[in-house]
This record gives sequence, C-alpha cells and structure tokens, in this order.
Amino acid sequence: MFGPVIDELIDALRCLPGVGPKSAQRMALHLLERNREGALRLSQAIVTAAEQVRQCRRCRNLTESETCVICASPRRDQGQICVVETPADLFAIEQSGTYRGLYFVLMGHLSPIDGIGPEQIGIGQLVERFSEEDISELILATNLTVEGEATAHFIAEHARRAGVNVSRIAHGVPLGGELEYVDGGTLAHAFTSRKQL
Repeated sequence: MFGPVIDELIDALRCLPGVGPKSAQRMALHLLERNREGALRLSQAIVTAAEQVRQCRRCRNLTESETCVICASPRRDQGQICVVETPADLFAIEQSGTYRGLYFVLMGHLSPIDGIGPEQIGIGQLVERFSEEDISELILATNLTVEGEATAHFIAEHARRAGVNVSRIAHGVPLGGELEYVDGGTLAHAFTSRKQL
C-alpha cells in the first residue's frame, strides 16, 4: 500500500503482542513522520538486545552476562527457588519487594498439544539443581491457568522425590490470571500466604 519498505516496517511491528494491522501502521507512520531519531534509536536497541541478551546459565532469566544479577547476588536466599513461567512474571514478583530468594524461569509451561514438554521448559535443569544445591523450599509461581497448574504439579512431584519442600503461591492471584498483570500488593499477599503442597 505505501511501498515495500514501509509495508515491511508495518508487517515487522505486527510481531509484537497485541499489535494488529492498524496499530502497526500507526506506529510505523509516527516513527517516519515525527520521530526519525527515535526510530533509529529503537532499531539499534533492538539489534543490540537481540545480539547480546541470552539466558542465565543458572535460572534461565534474560541477561547480558553468563549469570544474571539475581543469581550472582550474595544477598539473595540461596535456599529458596521460585519457579515462574516468564521473565515478565519474575519482574512482577521483584517489583513487589517481598521475595529475596532465587528463581527458575521456565520460558513457558507444559502444553503437549503445542509440543511443549519438560525438555522445552528446562525441567531437567531445574531437577539438577535439586541435587546440586541445598534448597530448603521450592515456591511454585506458575500462572493459575490449566497449563500453569499442570506444570506446577509436574514440578512438585519431581521436587518431592528429591526431598525438597514445595509450596505454591496462593490468595490474591485470581484464578485464570497471569502474574504479569497482577499488582505488587496482591503479589506480596500471595507470597506471604503461600501453602505447602
């Protein structure tokens, strides 16, 4: 419609979640009409991030170094691991300021229909940590969806077999809700009210 270069920009912007054809068109035209400097800065930031960001070797969170700042911090409780589905969930919990342990980021949840099994979400790596580290508690903070619950139960079974105490966040997080969209106060309440599984 606008020409191959502009059309490609509009199409590329549609890869973002929640961005449809109209929103992508609006963003592309804004960048080209009113903010060329912002467009160049955005493009460079995307290239740099895509080339330099990787997964932490210990927890799978996104990081620019081999080990993320959370895993590298001596101030964190090394005996607690909180399992979350995404880096956005980790960020939401960190913003609540309640949890001071370590994390494990699954980068998804079990979904056999979509071909996502234990290998794809790093369950083997998590199970290795049970034997290599002195873990006093594994906190399951997967989303309260059918897939999140199934993933939590699967991980809990492996943890129990390894003799690790398992708890699940509770109260305050709505059933069917996703942690990324829950406010800090609600998350703080959910952590203080967690229960043994």
